[in-house]
Amino acid sequence: MRRHASDSREEVEMRRDGWMPAIMTLGLAAALLGCGGQGARNEAGAARADTRPDTPGVDSDSAYAALQRRGSSPMAMGVDQYTSAHRFDDLPDGGRIELQREVEDPAGVERIREHLRHIAAAFAAGDFRIPAFVHDRADVPGTDVMTAKRAAIRYEFETLPRGAAVRISTSDPEAVQAIHRFLAFQRGDHHAAGHAMGGHAAGAHATADST
Repeated sequence: MRRHASDSREEVEMRRDGWMPAIMTLGLAAALLGCGGQGARNEAGAARADTRPDTPGVDSDSAYAALQRRGSSPMAMGVDQYTSAHRFDDLPDGGRIELQREVEDPAGVERIREHLRHIAAAFAAGDFRIPAFVHDRADVPGTDVMTAKRAAIRYEFETLPRGAAVRISTSDPEAVQAIHRFLAFQRGDHHAAGHAMGGHAAGAHATADST
């Protein structure tokens, strides 16, 4: 009986010795799976974070699209901004705003001409509400001085084959600088093309916008 009891204890110990490594292995596997699951959750969270609105570039793209929508509205220019070409050129005595359709659109061409005739008259009166609306800001660079010195600035409407232009000129040096600030802001905010003077960078893209 004692030998049988001894044999039973040895068998229990052997079984225990066999179970313990298996239990430890299972525990380690569970821990690794938990870490892997946490890693996957972290990666998924990072992926979601990359698509949030505060991801770099998303806000600027959305702002540009909103600006394009405002420029296309009847309150501004009333034609598709993505199928029109707009330039803002600095000149020694002021500058030039040009807008033309890039597609066959006689009605759109007439709308541009109507718009720029209105712009020339409004700017001459010191009224910059349209650019304030398009850019969604009251303090459009340069317009404070352009308003104060409106009597010293000329705005001349010009007809172009697919649109129109407004030539801006003055003999007042301070007004010239203000006009250049205004045109530089337009180039940058609209991603528009144009000739720059006085260190103002020209836009890299000839996209259509409203003044």
